[in-house]
Amino acid sequence: MSVNAREAILAEAKHAAQKHGYNGINFRSIASAVGIKNASIYYHFDSKASLGAAVAHRYWQDTAQHLETIRSTSASAGEALKRYPAIFRQSLEDDNRLCLSSFMAAEYEDLPHDVKVEVQAFVDANVAWLNQVLSEKGTGSSEDYKKQALAIYTAVAGAQLIARIHKNTELFDELMVTYQQTGLIPII
Repeated sequence: MSVNAREAILAEAKHAAQKHGYNGINFRSIASAVGIKNASIYYHFDSKASLGAAVAHRYWQDTAQHLETIRSTSASAGEALKRYPAIFRQSLEDDNRLCLSSFMAAEYEDLPHDVKVEVQAFVDANVAWLNQVLSEKGTGSSEDYKKQALAIYTAVAGAQLIARIHKNTELFDELMVTYQQTGLIPII
């Protein structure tokens, strides 16, 4: 089985998880969508848990890289913070999907350990990036930045949930403006 088949399996599993959560990762439907036999998935992933962990790992790694790109291409920390919600908005634009981590976080207690570790890594990567960017901007304490970083992450992820329920990306945008106006997401 080729590397391309592995990548196709990961992509289809990501799509399924963003639409239906961890329970949406179904070998039969993934195999059908990829055009392989159900048993062929086991060549790369020995279980649903290992596939779920691989999907979640890739997702947070890709997000962390995207965040670094946002920061390196932004003129200031403020601009980077303003651009941050776009990573959540993109999922909504892509067939009203949800951030994979948000979906899996809702199922957290029922997830296999390895998947839980990767879901937590996604949250940690976002909060660490936000903390770093916030610390670039001002004179607060590191504890204050950590708390604000978690608040921003939580607010943006929550806005994505509400916008998805309403199938309304503009609602997400309105919430981001409100967050900026109220100071939750600082305008620098």
